[in-house]
Parts: sequence; structure tokens; C-alpha cells
Amino acid sequence: MPTIRIPTPLRPYSGNNASVSVSGNDVSTALNDLTQQYPDLRQHLFENGELRSFVNIYLNQEDVRYLDGPETAVGENDTLMIIPSIAGG
Repeated sequence: MPTIRIPTPLRPYSGNNASVSVSGNDVSTALNDLTQQYPDLRQHLFENGELRSFVNIYLNQEDVRYLDGPETAVGENDTLMIIPSIAGG
């Protein structure tokens, strides 16, 4: 099963898990499985059904925006990372 690594600020919404095994053969279905397991994560990752603009998803160190986006294929041993952007000034 693919694994999704959860960043520290979102761990309270994932049962304090640093990583979660998910099912799915692409990024979209893997994230959907994650939010079905942990519904409180949905509001932090999605807005109006779309991934929030400040949430970046990496597949094995590659930004999925530069691959096939949500349709990027995910393999059995792949790792997805959720990386929220941080802004300040």
C-alpha cells in the first residue's frame, strides 16, 4: 500500500500518525482514502473539492504538479508527502 507522510501541524487530525497507509492507484484516490480514514483532515487539505493552493503533494520527492497532478499514478511502495506552504514576513 502507498504511504502518506503527514506533516506535524496536521497530525492532530490524523490520530497523531506521522504516516498513514492508503489505498489508491493515483494521488487523488490516495488522498480520498486518507480523508475517509481521517475526515477532520479534509478541511485542511481541500476547499470546494479542490486541493488548497498552499498544500503541496510530493510523490517520492517529486512535486506532483510537475507530473500528472491529481492523476499521477501511485505504486504499491510509493510515498506521498503533504507539504503545506508557510508564508510570513
